Amino acid sequence: MSNIVRSSMLLTTATFLSKFLGMVYLIPFNALVGAAGGTLYTFAYVPYNIMLSISTVGIPLAMSKIVSKYNSLGDYETGRRMFKSASGLMLITGLVSFLILFFAAEQIANFSISTNDQYSAITVEDAVIVIRAVSFALIIIPAMSIVRGFFQGYESMGPTAISQVVEQIVRILFVLVSVFMVIVIFKGTIATAVGFATFGAFVGAIGSWIILLSYWKKRKPYLDTQLARQKHFNHIPTKKLYREILSYSGPFIIVGLATSLYQLVDQFTFQRAMVAGGHAGWDIAYGAINMYGHKLVIIPGTIATGLSLAILPAMTKTFSQKNMPVLHQQINQSLQIVLVLVIPAVVGLCVLSHEAYGTLYGMQNLSLTGSLMAWYAPVGLLFSLFTVTAAILQGINKQNFTVLSLMAGLLVKILLNSQLIHMFGAKGAIFGTALAAGIAVSLNLYRIKVSIQFPLKQLIKRTLLIIIFVTLMSITIWIVKAVFGLFIPYEDTRWGAMVILILGVGLGGAVYLYFAYASTLLERVFGGQIPFVNKIKRKFGR
Repeated sequence: MSNIVRSSMLLTTATFLSKFLGMVYLIPFNALVGAAGGTLYTFAYVPYNIMLSISTVGIPLAMSKIVSKYNSLGDYETGRRMFKSASGLMLITGLVSFLILFFAAEQIANFSISTNDQYSAITVEDAVIVIRAVSFALIIIPAMSIVRGFFQGYESMGPTAISQVVEQIVRILFVLVSVFMVIVIFKGTIATAVGFATFGAFVGAIGSWIILLSYWKKRKPYLDTQLARQKHFNHIPTKKLYREILSYSGPFIIVGLATSLYQLVDQFTFQRAMVAGGHAGWDIAYGAINMYGHKLVIIPGTIATGLSLAILPAMTKTFSQKNMPVLHQQINQSLQIVLVLVIPAVVGLCVLSHEAYGTLYGMQNLSLTGSLMAWYAPVGLLFSLFTVTAAILQGINKQNFTVLSLMAGLLVKILLNSQLIHMFGAKGAIFGTALAAGIAVSLNLYRIKVSIQFPLKQLIKRTLLIIIFVTLMSITIWIVKAVFGLFIPYEDTRWGAMVILILGVGLGGAVYLYFAYASTLLERVFGGQIPFVNKIKRKFGR
């Protein structure tokens, strides 16, 4: 396995583990603060994520490219100089973004919550508390991201991977302990508990900083030795280097914000549209979609997207060599990896939506929350495809178009979101996000096809094959629910929902994998034989 793929797999594994932990801890978190607490938590994190992306301006991601590029030329001084300069810049932008979010918290809360809803469990004052609590993390996280980017430039992914996981573990421990103490021991309010939970982002960042600083202390002597042995100096002006960094990262600042921007539209329109449309339970529905449901929906695409993006460096090289047949093959493989892994995952989550939500978050309001999960699950496929198609456009030097496609989708979301919520209730917000992401993905695919005459025939044929296998998988799950439902009360009890979820995932997944392997679909998509399958065959026979 090449170093690029191995590094991508390490980061993908760390990202998946981080997201998985982020989902698992929501089980006790939901038990303590409920659906309204989840909604309040999201009200803080959406503007926080947007301010974090704006404050970093994509520089940490581009830092790895700058360092890698000049290191390959034997110029270690340029990378070190940019590291120092960018670290100082990120400290300043982080402090400024903290001040903006802290003092704008009341205005954001007023945009998010209408005071006309006297039955709401969430007040403007509650939202102000949690937004200000999470803003403190902006002081240190941007500069921390620069350190990660610097190590990645040396093709060292361990510091980033380990610090990500440690950051998540420290944050989760702080959240659960503090929320438990506020709710159970001190009998405090939900707003206070969620305020401590959002402050956990700052505490987790400190844990990550400790890991990164220990790596820096350990490796600095070696880095200093490289610098001392350098013979050739380019003396490139810092201003020119920043222009180069922004040329790498500029178009993808907005792309990284895609999901947060969709959620921000929901945050500013959801409650008012639900109340105006006469739909009850907006606080429960919003948390079910953008907090608890979203954590589940994005997990299927994490591994698939990581595997797919591992092909990007080779794709970029092939495009520069103008080897179109190989480029078409690489793009096909990249897209098919997402389809073959994510389609069965989101369809399975759709069919088992009530069981999955009930198992993880309890059976309260399941007729609403489970239904919303079923509608939201397929959107996870669109999120994954948007990420991958944006990366492909970057590989073929058409990254600026991604901004246009995202803006087109976002405009549709802004214009139609309130109307859709009026018509369909909480599901309308999901329809708005699906429309926005679907438009962005379609435009990206069209641009890829036109730019390099990319043929879609093979992609369509294999997608149809995947749909056939997924249909067989879904039938299997429905049979499992029908048969075992005769003596397992999975619609009323949490343990019953868990048993059906395990049986459905196990048997349904086995059916899909059997047909995908027997038809050679997996071999064709992943290229060659599947190593772990061969081991099983040698041990147990075909």
